[in-house]
Amino acid sequence: MPRSPIATERAPTRRFRRKGIAMAPLIRPDRHISDAANHADSYRVIRGRVNGLKKASDARLMPYLEQAGFGSAVLIWTSDLRYDLLTALVERWRPETHTFHFPCEEYTVTLEDVAMQLGLPIDGSLATRVSSFTDPAALCYQLLGESLEDEESNFSGLKFTWLKAKFGQLSAAATEGELMCAAPAYIMHITGGVLMPDANNNKVHLMYLPLLADLSSVSLYSWGSAVLAVLYSELCRVTNPNVVDMGGCLTLLQS
Repeated sequence: MPRSPIATERAPTRRFRRKGIAMAPLIRPDRHISDAANHADSYRVIRGRVNGLKKASDARLMPYLEQAGFGSAVLIWTSDLRYDLLTALVERWRPETHTFHFPCEEYTVTLEDVAMQLGLPIDGSLATRVSSFTDPAALCYQLLGESLEDEESNFSGLKFTWLKAKFGQLSAAATEGELMCAAPAYIMHITGGVLMPDANNNKVHLMYLPLLADLSSVSLYSWGSAVLAVLYSELCRVTNPNVVDMGGCLTLLQS
């Protein structure tokens, strides 16, 4: 029977034991978290960069969110994340192949997982970042119905607290225009807080906002591909034993 490429790379026969579980070094021992875990006196659990919502969205927003292709993604809850489990997965991640190396086989998160579990579109145009804006204040006013003051934004990111106020305090008599401004604010929040969080745990980058200019065309972008790419990137980054926190869609990773 031919040996797998992974098996041929594991030249060292030495094994380590931590908390009664034997663990073998997976990659170069000076750079991967698995070796750091083998030698550590105490088990270090990775922290997650997540800014989730504690309550469901206003039912009046759902038609707009479903039109944009985010109808299922807004139902994600982050309160049950198991960071010890996520840390164990990171210890098994191989950046060379973008797969988890388990004793039985290799596995990974796929686009099919993204489509099935998050309901995000995985076909269509790339959800590319917009790196520069000619008038970010005008963009915010056009899509969110309000231009931010300097203390609320540095015009590279929107605060989650400000976004929550946009869609969390809708009056009973909210107009269609107010709802259409609240929907992009909601999508911005779950994008930067749950689906693709980055180092700014209290803000979401403005680069996603231009993609939400027309809610009827938002679903034409492959948001699922972007979510998966960010998760892969974060998994590779956090295998460095010096990294202590992780972004990306941790709910998808755990499930």
